[in-house]
Amino acid sequence: METAEGIKILTVDSSSFTGSVALCRGEFLVAESLLNVRSTHSEKLLKQIDLLLDEVGWSLQDLDLLAVVTGPGSFTGLRIGIATVKGLAQVLNKPVVSVSALQTAAMNLPLCSVPICAFLDARKKEVYSQLFEWNPSDGPIAIGPSSVLPPEKLLKELPEKVAFVGDGVLLYRHLLDALPAQQALIPVATAHQLRAAHASWLALQAWQRGLGQSAAEILPTYIRPSDAELNLSSKQGI
Repeated sequence: METAEGIKILTVDSSSFTGSVALCRGEFLVAESLLNVRSTHSEKLLKQIDLLLDEVGWSLQDLDLLAVVTGPGSFTGLRIGIATVKGLAQVLNKPVVSVSALQTAAMNLPLCSVPICAFLDARKKEVYSQLFEWNPSDGPIAIGPSSVLPPEKLLKELPEKVAFVGDGVLLYRHLLDALPAQQALIPVATAHQLRAAHASWLALQAWQRGLGQSAAEILPTYIRPSDAELNLSSKQGI
């Protein structure tokens, strides 16, 4: 295994419509592919991985660590990304690190001086959300639990001043614009896309703390039950 400075990391994010793949050597980005197109991740993900590896001259066997964003997010997208990374990890016998989509979103606002509100579209007129504060050494640190709520309810519970980030910002911009100007800080549109490169940095920090996992241990983070689980509970009268 390489030292942390030289460790070769493949990171995958398929938690939303925007899918991305990154190759990093330690903390440094070597290559990244980010696609915001209306196609399933199953059609693009392996092609993105192969393309990046070919461009930088790495093989799968060269990798030391795999990382994957495990949610919350699109149930189908998460399953595709996690299954892909788990399959590679099993074949290559490499450790894996799971990364929160909410913490990855907060990485888009480095050195932010106010609480960061990760604000991700959860469908069903709800958002996944969590508050973070930026730590110069450790990046975004959670200062509250993750939740899934209607955005109107969430906005009533926030501190007096927060910075919003995530694809939910673009979807519910009309609600944010109705807040007092001094309460809501909203970055430009391109700041709201999750990036695998940011998830890779978080994965490296976790790996250095001994939080690597086996492929079998990687599970999606849903926060709320899937439609299939809700339908089953309804049929069982739960």
